Amino acid sequence: MGQTIELARQAGEKGEVPVAAMLIKEDMLIAEAHNMREQHGNPIAHAEMLAIQAAAEKIGNWRFVDTTLYVTLEPCSMCAGAIVLARIPRVVYATADPKSGAAGTLYNILQDERLNHRVELVSGVLAEDSSTLLKSFFQQRRRK
Repeated sequence: MGQTIELARQAGEKGEVPVAAMLIKEDMLIAEAHNMREQHGNPIAHAEMLAIQAAAEKIGNWRFVDTTLYVTLEPCSMCAGAIVLARIPRVVYATADPKSGAAGTLYNILQDERLNHRVELVSGVLAEDSSTLLKSFFQQRRRK
């Protein structure tokens, strides 16, 4: 998660909301990404979506069995849906998102029993580091 937070920090330095994701299989990095909505002018360029897309291109498959997705912020409903569709079995995230979290805060898409895939969730890993990074980013934006 420490590397993911560092990647999020780099996103913040580029003017992106500092969120990053890394997809890992058997201790090997498959794909990583940070938010790029501003740079791409694309509302779906979230870190999770970009990491999933990059991983699919790299491995040539849309199913990500035996993987863990590390994310610095609780996935939103769009990203949670993509995680379910990609069959990612485990998500570890740092900070809960009280405004759009869909992994237990507002919704729990990742563990919804009505869906055909459910995800093991681990939350709060380096939460303070990620939270501080996000708060600092938005404080600086408000000053501009």
